[in-house]
Amino acid sequence: MFTKNRDKHGARAEGPAGSVSMIAMGTTLTGDIESNGDMRIDGNIIGHVYCKARVVLGETGIIQGDLHATNADIFGTVNGNVITKDMLCLKSKSSINGNIQTGKLQIDPSSVFNGQCKMTSEQATQAAGDKKPAYEMQEN
Repeated sequence: MFTKNRDKHGARAEGPAGSVSMIAMGTTLTGDIESNGDMRIDGNIIGHVYCKARVVLGETGIIQGDLHATNADIFGTVNGNVITKDMLCLKSKSSINGNIQTGKLQIDPSSVFNGQCKMTSEQATQAAGDKKPAYEMQEN
């Protein structure tokens, strides 16, 4: 499911190889999350997610904010924008309510996507994914 944390030259990235941060079903976190390693989210996050590796959003997982990652497999729901540097996979029963910016996109037939999609080169997506948005989310 996850790959070892290695850079493009084969050197080990920060954090122990194979380490995965997990947010379990029934857990709600409020605030932004940053991770250098892989993440598995089955709970509810109210805030932005910044991950320099792979994010797997399980069927019960909900992100109420933007998702920035190198790669992402979405089975759950994102109510916000999704920016991935490399690959974004929208799996069966997934739901995205926001815009997508990615290098590569795979969409299963039963997934739902409401927004605009911009596919860019890895360099352009990487530049966008590395920067945290300058705006604050406004609540109505």
